[in-house]
Amino acid sequence: MDATASSDEIKAFALKKGDVIITKDSEDPSDIGIPSLVINDMPGVVCGYHLTIIRSSDFDTARILHRIFESHPTKAHFFIEAPGITRYGLGQDAIGNVPINLPPSEARKSIADRIEREVIRIDALISKKTRFLEILKEKRQTLITHAITKGTDPNTPMKDSDNTWTSKVPQHWKSIKFCRIARVTEGLVDPRNEPYCSMVLIAPNHIESSTGKLINLETALQQNAESGKYICRKGNVIYSKIRPALAKVTIAPCDGLCSADMYPLECTNLATEKWLYYLMLSKPFTAWAILESDRVAMPKINRESLSELQVLLPPKVEQIQIAEYIDAAIPRIDALATKTQRSIELLKERRSAFITAAVTGQIDIRNAL
Repeated sequence: MDATASSDEIKAFALKKGDVIITKDSEDPSDIGIPSLVINDMPGVVCGYHLTIIRSSDFDTARILHRIFESHPTKAHFFIEAPGITRYGLGQDAIGNVPINLPPSEARKSIADRIEREVIRIDALISKKTRFLEILKEKRQTLITHAITKGTDPNTPMKDSDNTWTSKVPQHWKSIKFCRIARVTEGLVDPRNEPYCSMVLIAPNHIESSTGKLINLETALQQNAESGKYICRKGNVIYSKIRPALAKVTIAPCDGLCSADMYPLECTNLATEKWLYYLMLSKPFTAWAILESDRVAMPKINRESLSELQVLLPPKVEQIQIAEYIDAAIPRIDALATKTQRSIELLKERRSAFITAAVTGQIDIRNAL
């Protein structure tokens, strides 16, 4: 980003090859002390206020320091030395007093080279598995979208569709306004009073993006809720009207409350809850929601727009079949995604453990190939 700096400031703080930059303050203590190594001179580029430059005598020493700042002991030191409540920060003494054990100068290049080779190898594996996770996510969304827009019978006669969601649609499906298949329940209650304070309160942050999985359920009292909330009934579909790109929708597991930033939806006799849930997780619905939210200053879906949305409606018997088909297929994808995510976490742990062992002398890698 562009900024104003005096010539003296530019001279003093312009980034040079071998500089190690670390974060010195943040709202999250886990962000403190995160290092980055400058590998080329960067004339005219200076550090921001929230960063500190550590400048070494030579590049190989800087490479070792970069890895030392990534090691467990140094991270622990910075975590302890960064006091705060809403914002955390490292003082110059905390940075200056961090324990550093440098290997002999003649060994630094070989050690830094060996660490870099192993880190590059692990990072490549992490990148590959992360890409595979994205493919699984896309496959999950495609499966839901195909079932929601085409059905589950490949032999069903199709017709041209006047709905922007798809060019072809089963002949017997109807195009209908959203307000005819579901309604938003109304009436806010005070979550500080009984019985509401003892009820489970679902907010957008309790729903995993694009999957509908619920995480970390708590009561209104446990969340210190104060502002008005909606009542939702077991089986209601709950949709987050803010930041629709995150596709946060779930089914209420019990009677409870939901945030005023969400719509508790009650199906009419034309629709089933599970089908509606998958409809709102589909790619066409999310694409419409993103486009619609871009028309207002605050990215959110208003009730009127949702009510007027034209959706494709299969018969209720077919809605049940579609939901059952998706229910049967999704767990296989989710199980593979969970396994892949766990392997990524293990690789990250291995990366961190290797760096720590290498820079603390627990393993001798000076002559390793």
